[in-house]
Amino acid sequence: MHFLDQAKIFCRSGAGGPGAVSFRREKFIEYGGPDGGNGGKGGDVVFEAVAGLNTLIDFRYTQHFRAPRGSGGSGSNRTGGGGDDLLVRVPVGTQILSEDKEDVLLDFTRAGQREVFLRGGDGGRGNASYKTSTNRAPRQHGSGWPYEEAWVWLRLKLLADAGLVGLPNAGKSTFINAVTDAKAKVGEYAFTTTRPQLGVVRHRGREFVVADIPGLIEGAADGAGIGDRFLGHIERCRVLLHLVDAQDDDVGESYRIVRDELEAYGAGLADKPHVVALNKIDTLDDELVEALSAELADASGADVVPISGVSGTGLDWVLDRLMEAIPTPESPVEDDGGEVAVEWSPV
Repeated sequence: MHFLDQAKIFCRSGAGGPGAVSFRREKFIEYGGPDGGNGGKGGDVVFEAVAGLNTLIDFRYTQHFRAPRGSGGSGSNRTGGGGDDLLVRVPVGTQILSEDKEDVLLDFTRAGQREVFLRGGDGGRGNASYKTSTNRAPRQHGSGWPYEEAWVWLRLKLLADAGLVGLPNAGKSTFINAVTDAKAKVGEYAFTTTRPQLGVVRHRGREFVVADIPGLIEGAADGAGIGDRFLGHIERCRVLLHLVDAQDDDVGESYRIVRDELEAYGAGLADKPHVVALNKIDTLDDELVEALSAELADASGADVVPISGVSGTGLDWVLDRLMEAIPTPESPVEDDGGEVAVEWSPV
């Protein structure tokens, strides 16, 4: 499945149905009179967050969403049928942005969350509703309220408890493969990871989600390398794990490069709790590992955990540190129901 975290779509709610102009001529009913019914309400455009989706790729191929309009009223004071609501299902973590990407219109942070985005137009009045003591045979009617429409951007921010950051080839993919069932690509070249990867850690009777994103290089905030566009996927993380390659020439400088990019990006990433780990220690002797750990501790101001994603050294230790910053999961929120007749789902 291809990963896509941004998509532009067009949404339109249903217009209200027109009211009817009708007059009754029935036996035993003197004089008759107007009996045109009101039009039906147009369908709403409703977004719902569902579990099990982690990409917006389907919105690349289906970009226009239109709810049906309401039916027109008819004689005998019959109201027209309302248009069915259109349900658009999106992954948990999706944000609905304005066309200029300046405003967040909706934010879906839990499965089952459902929000009306565009409201359908109300139906027009039939001529029966215009009858007054002085206007006994009205012929005017309402044409129905118009629809609402908008071009919007969908932006997906994956929901994870812990996020992995570091320079390219810091061993993030190897780490997530070692502690989860993820099958992230591993290679001996930079930018092996080209899209975010999620994995579920099961440790000491608890579970939490880890997100791996492409590596950052100096100038990522200005578009160098893959840039910083994937940093949005760790904005919601409770804690960050900063991996530093023990084979780098200057581990302190490697740490500072990534921290500077996090600060340049903003969104509070530099202020999140973080765990610093010196990775790939299986290639070094104990004396050198101790010296590099001390150097990295001086640069970061944090306790450094020496680990190896290949041999498994220190993994339990670093997972314990991550769990300390992740609160116990809350009870799942139950959906309040409410059936919607017409659905569209990228499944």
